[in-house]
Amino acid sequence: MQRLKHSGPFWFILSCCAFASMWVMIRLAARHLHSFEIVFFRNFLGLLFLLPMMLGTPGLIRLDRMKVHLGRATSGFIATMGTFYAVANAPLATTLAINYTAPLFGTLGAVLVLGERIRARRIAALAVGFVGMLLVLRPGQLPLTPGIAAGIISAVSTGYSIVAMRSLVGVDDSRAVAAWTFILTTIPSLAVALFVWAPPPPAVWPLLAGIGAAAAIGQLTLTKAFSLSEASAVLPLDFVRFGLITAAGIFLFGETYDALTLAGGALILSSTIYLAWREAQLRKLR
Repeated sequence: MQRLKHSGPFWFILSCCAFASMWVMIRLAARHLHSFEIVFFRNFLGLLFLLPMMLGTPGLIRLDRMKVHLGRATSGFIATMGTFYAVANAPLATTLAINYTAPLFGTLGAVLVLGERIRARRIAALAVGFVGMLLVLRPGQLPLTPGIAAGIISAVSTGYSIVAMRSLVGVDDSRAVAAWTFILTTIPSLAVALFVWAPPPPAVWPLLAGIGAAAAIGQLTLTKAFSLSEASAVLPLDFVRFGLITAAGIFLFGETYDALTLAGGALILSSTIYLAWREAQLRKLR
């Protein structure tokens, strides 16, 4: 067990389980509350969950990296709003497949905005990933619902958030990276939630508490995994999350998925895994 605690894959699998359970609870809570209100409770209750850790670790919350934390929190806020809306209003496996395109958007953004060089292999991986996205979305054949559109917006925002998180975990304590996410997004999410506010029924409170706890655990374990292992070493394990969420959609919510959607999701995830592996190889050569 002690060896597992120092293993990136161990923490990454825990994050997969935490985020999969959070998506199930979001879908259940969305039967009673708007997804934007659920985002606020996710942030607020997640912050309460992390508060003992923050108070018990002097020097954990530092201000010298505030600009980077703020940039990641902003993109993370948009991504969370989009993801929660998509989870509440679109098929779970389809939403997750779209979510997997985030690293593709991050790579493309680094090329177009930052001027990073990209070679044939990474171009091919990007092409495969976006072919997978076309299989999932099938423009002109399947409707672009608000839930699907929210998922796409979330993926683009998450692309930036992932890049920012990877730059932070190499410098800051992984627990601080997770904590700042909740500190900086709780008030903005409350401001948005007030427009759709409804008192949560008593039966929903356990779900809201579970969402907050799962979000906090998911963020902590994800940043811990990235601090211990290269992304290329842990991203293949995200098939665990894909399997759990697809199974939940089928067995808990009666969703059905065709072969093209599942194949597209597998192509997207495979391309992101290759991009992470290729990036790791290039860093070793520098």
